[in-house]
This record gives sequence, C-alpha cells and structure tokens, in this order.
Amino acid sequence: MRLSKLPDLIKKNFFIVLLFSLLNWTSYAQENSKSVKKIESLLSEAGDAFVDLEVDKSLNLTKQALNDAHAINDNVLMAKCYNLIGLNFEEFYDVKKSIEYYNKALHHANLTKNDSIKCWVNNNLGNVYSYRENNFNKSIEYYKKGLAYAKKINDSIEIMYTNLSICGAYFAEEDFTNGIQFLQTSKDFIDKSDLVEAKITQSTLYGSYYSYLNQNQKAEQYYLTAIKYGTLNKDNLYESYLCDVYQDFSNFYKKNRNFEKALYYLDLHEQLVKKIYNDDRAKKAKLSGNSIEFDEYERKIDEFEEEIDVQYASLRQSKVITGLFLILLLTLGLLTYNYYKNSKLREKLNKKLVQANQELLIAKENAEEASRLKTQFVSTISHELRTPLYGVVGITNIILDEHKELEKSPHLNSLKFSARYLLSLVNDLLQINKIEENRVSLENMIFNMSDEINTIADSLEFIAIKNNNTISTEIDTDIPEYLIGDKLRLSQVVLNLLSNALKFTKDGEVKVIVNQERVEGNRYFINFKVQDTGVGIAKEDQDKIFDKFVQIERKEGDYQGTGLGLSIVKKLVEVFDSSIAIESELGEGTTFSFTIGFLVDESKRTEIINNFEVDLSTSNLYKILVVEDNKINQVVTRKILQNSNFECRVVDDGYTAIDFLEKEKFDLILMDINMPIINGFETTKLIRKKGNTIPIIALTAFDKQEVSEEALSCGMNDVIIKPFDSAKLITVINSCIQNENAG
Repeated sequence: MRLSKLPDLIKKNFFIVLLFSLLNWTSYAQENSKSVKKIESLLSEAGDAFVDLEVDKSLNLTKQALNDAHAINDNVLMAKCYNLIGLNFEEFYDVKKSIEYYNKALHHANLTKNDSIKCWVNNNLGNVYSYRENNFNKSIEYYKKGLAYAKKINDSIEIMYTNLSICGAYFAEEDFTNGIQFLQTSKDFIDKSDLVEAKITQSTLYGSYYSYLNQNQKAEQYYLTAIKYGTLNKDNLYESYLCDVYQDFSNFYKKNRNFEKALYYLDLHEQLVKKIYNDDRAKKAKLSGNSIEFDEYERKIDEFEEEIDVQYASLRQSKVITGLFLILLLTLGLLTYNYYKNSKLREKLNKKLVQANQELLIAKENAEEASRLKTQFVSTISHELRTPLYGVVGITNIILDEHKELEKSPHLNSLKFSARYLLSLVNDLLQINKIEENRVSLENMIFNMSDEINTIADSLEFIAIKNNNTISTEIDTDIPEYLIGDKLRLSQVVLNLLSNALKFTKDGEVKVIVNQERVEGNRYFINFKVQDTGVGIAKEDQDKIFDKFVQIERKEGDYQGTGLGLSIVKKLVEVFDSSIAIESELGEGTTFSFTIGFLVDESKRTEIINNFEVDLSTSNLYKILVVEDNKINQVVTRKILQNSNFECRVVDDGYTAIDFLEKEKFDLILMDINMPIINGFETTKLIRKKGNTIPIIALTAFDKQEVSEEALSCGMNDVIIKPFDSAKLITVINSCIQNENAG
C-alpha cells in the first residue's frame, strides 16, 4: 500500500507557511522588512506554483528567494527555501538531492527558535524516507520528532497530519496494530473538520486497515469515500490525492481477484501519473535544479575565497607584530637574546606558513573541484540541448520533405537557421579551448550573402519588436552572387553582434552594412559593420568586453547572458585570419566592424555543388534495429532510414532490443547511449557476450570525445553525434554493413 503524501507535504509547506509568515511578521518589521516581505512573497508564489505542478516556475522563484535570504543571512527563510527545493526535487527530479536539501533546511531550522519549521522539515524527511526510500524505521523516527514539535507548539492540525503519516508508515510495514492507534487518535478531529485532504487520507487508511482484516465490504466503502472526497474539486491538488487512492483501490481489488475493477482503477491511476509526473516536468526540474546547485557551488567558492582573505590578513598582521618585536629587541641591545628570539620566531612563522600553504592547497583543490562540477554542468546542459535539437532539425526536414511547397517558407528557413545556430553555439561553448588553440577548421560552402544576412535579421525580428527597434540591412550590389566560405561561422558572428546590439538599444535603429572592400585574385574581401544607436560602451570597458564570462554593467537595464558571445565572436573572426574593431561612445551607440575574405571560383563552386548532389538511396534493402527511448527522435530516425529504402524496427530499451535479436535478423543496430533501465554501453556488452557480431553504431547527444573510447571498448563500431547529417548517417551505415559482409 502506498499512501498519498501530498496532503501532508502541501499543507505543511505552503498553506501553513502563509499563516506562519503572518504570525512572525512583527519580528522582522524593524530590520530588513522590505527584503523579508519580498522573500515571503516569492515563497508564497513558489508554493502556489508547486501546487499547480509548475515545477520550473516554483524552482526559479525559490532560487531567487534563497539568494535574497542568504544576502540578509536569515536562517528561517533559508530553511523555508531549502525545504521547498527539497519538495520539488522529491516530486519531479532526484530523491537523493531532495534529502540533501531537506537536511540543509533542517540545519538552518535548528539554528533558530522556530519550532514550526523544525516540525515541517522533520515531517518532510519522514515522507521521503517512507514514500521514496521505503525506509520506514527511519521515517517513523523523523515523524515522531515532528510530532514532538507539533505538540510543543500545540498545533492541532499539525498533530493530526503527523499522526496520519506515522499510521501510514506502520501500515506500510504491515504493522497494523501500532498503526491503528495513531489513526484512531485523529478520527474525531478529522470527522468534525472540513479538511478534505485529511478525509481522503483517513478514508484510504481505513480502507487498507479493513482490507487487512478481510472486512472487504467496509474496506471498499472507505475507498469509495476517499474517491468521493477526491473528486469534489478537479484541480491538481485533488488529482494528486486521487492518483494514490486509485492505486490502493486497484491493489485491493487485485487482492480479492476482482481483476476487472483492479484494471479499471489502475488505468485511472496511470492516467493521472502521466498527467502529473511527466517527462517534461522532470526535464524542467532538472534544468532549474542544476541552476540552483550551480548557485550553491558559487556560494561554496565564495566561502573559500573569504577564508583565504582571512588567512592572508592574519599572516600580514603576524609580520607586523614580528617587525615591532624585532625593533624592541634591537633597542634593548640584547643581541644574543635577539638572535635566539628571532630563531624561535622564524621557526614559528615557518610552521604557520606551512599550515597556511596546506590550507591554501586544500582551498585550491576545492576550487578545482567546483570548476570540474561547472564543466560537468555545461556538458550535461549541452547534452540536454542536443537531444531536442535533433528532434527540431529532423522534424523540420520531414516537413520540408512532405510539403515541397514550403521549401521557400521564411518561417521554416528561420527555424532551420536558428536550430543550426543553437547547435553551433552549444558546440562552441564546449570547445572554446579548441578555438583558442586554433584547432577549429573552416568549411567551404556555397552561399548568397544577401540571403544569409536577411535570414539572420528576420530571425531576430522578435527581439527588435520587444525593444521597439528597427533592423535594416545594406548589402553592396558589387558583391558576387555566390561566395565560397564557412557561412555557418559567419552567421554565428553576425547573429551574436546583431542580437547584442538589439538588446542594448531601445526605440532605436540597428544596421548591418556589408560592403566589398577589395579583390585579390579570386578572393573577395568583404567588410561587415553592425551599428546601433544604443547605450554605448565606456572607453575603459572596451578592452574587456571580448574576455570570457565578462558582462559590462549598463545603466539602462539588466541584460542577461553567458558573457561568451563577444568572446566567441572575437575568436571566430581570428579563425578567419581577421580582427574585430569597436567604436563606441556612451549614449551614442556602438559600431563593430571586421573584414573577411571569401573565394569566388566557378570550378570550386561546381565541385561543391556536385558533392551535395549525392544519391542517398540504396538498392540494398537493409534491415535496421533502432534502440531509442525518445519518441520524437524515434520518428526522425525512422523517417531518415525509410527515405533511404531501409526497413526499420524501433524499440524503447536495451532489453527489448536483445529479445528482438533472438527472434529476428537485422543488418545493423543504431543504439542510443543515454537510456533508462539499461544504457547503450551495457546493452552492447550483453549483445557481444552472446557472440553476436552485428554492426552497432552509437547515436548520442554527448560530445564525441567523451564517449568514443568507452563506445569502442564495449564493442560498438562507430559513433555519430546528434543532430547529424542524414547523408553522413547513410554513408556510415553502408560502410559498416559492407565491412561486416566482407569479413
């Protein structure tokens, strides 16, 4: 049996929070009153968002509240924030992380005299160990601590809910003798109250109790009563209660071999689970959660830096004292004593220096660990971005394949351009060191300058409208119709500069001016200028803006960003063997300019076009097994294979793939790496262990350098990174199958 936990959690952490905030408001009124009021308001809004299952909104609001609470060093507010983060993590992201944040909440709560928050956090820890970890002894231990605090503050409602939680934990261990005592203790209070969530929980518990006694008619009546209360109001809160009631009711009918009703209520349970606990909420929770954890790491780094400053200050003070002492000794003329004392002082200072160096080394190691975690965070975010990008690019191509009339649609072209740019940005964020080491090679592609610039301008029109700006382009008509060069890198440079100009300009104009500067043989040098009428950049800041992670403070607004945009622009322009210049005055706008040379070669152009005109179809009818858990990616991969006349079978996980290999013959497997149940590496090992030599190609959103070694060592034949070029995939498939057949 699994009890509904949401009545306890929500009631403890949101509705009572509001009451508690009002009761304790006078203690904050004299100091930091505005900050406290703002934080309480953010927590209230975050709580409402959690009730409505808007997990990303709840976490983002709580993150803001937590930063403000740390700023004023308020332990009560910090405890509330960590408690609410723990709730979100428990429901939608990571149970282990939720326990970590509950313990942080308990740490800050124990630094206060506020018994209410101590009660809530202990009960939430009891909930997570009961419902998530199935560690009922530990959950009862936390519940009883919460009950002690509830009795201390004489909160009847808190006492009632904690009794229900303890009863549920005992029932889960089949200890109905101890559990029924806590249930009966609260019965009169609940019957006289209008607390619907408490009535649902009580009815479900009695249903479980009478089911244990084999008094099935009574048990069934109590379950129906719980459902009746749960359907009084069709909102997320009551649907969350009903989700667990339906599961308990299904188990009751299954126990009594009434499989038809058991299946009916199980289906209702699964429908609500899909509605409430879906993948989208989990992903949003993960992204928002990573952001909160990143802030925690930042705070740890700040603490290390403060400790280092204190150590340096102490060391400087010691040196001053030593100097004064030496002067005193010289004044007294006690040379022998002076020599002896100085020796002792040097020895003491050396020990302090050794100790300080050891502490600095530890601080350095901690800082390096924090840096490693930052790198891991960026890698995770890039993987999470590449996966949906594969779907965006693939679905866009499918639409264009199925609807040829949309081939020239500016909207679809803008969509493809934006997806292509975002993918390039993700790759550059990961490989910015490669750019610095000049290990990025430019590609030769045919493109029309006017089309590229206008496409970029169109894709940023929404930013212009937001700030009431106009975008204009001036393209020199002397520029040849077709140029040869890396249009994707060029687009990234222009898009970064143009979007930056639009952000820092309001009610103004942004221009992109492209002129042919000079011609040297078959190389045409094109000058690009991006001008705006925005806030401008101070002279003393103009040398800093191209540094990584640097954002110059502007007076007219708070602009967000990674601080990498202009750094990437500068390095990409240098890859083109050029440099970027800036002209700017505060209040008068900014102009960025650079010159790049492009080839104009008719024979080279024909060669490149011919290379694109590749027939991807094949006369061989290969049978491909696709192992992929993402539904959108399944659609895209299936379409690519079918367009190349391949027969395709798609499965969701590795174990199912192994079963299919025992029943059917396939020519090749396309294997995702990051899958639930069993990942692509372990699946490949099991396939190879059975002696099967079928070619296996890894399709993954991880960076290739991160997975290539492990992929090859476990028996995979090749690795392709999502999103990928369809022609490349078909080429690799044909090559792997032909090599296998030849072998």
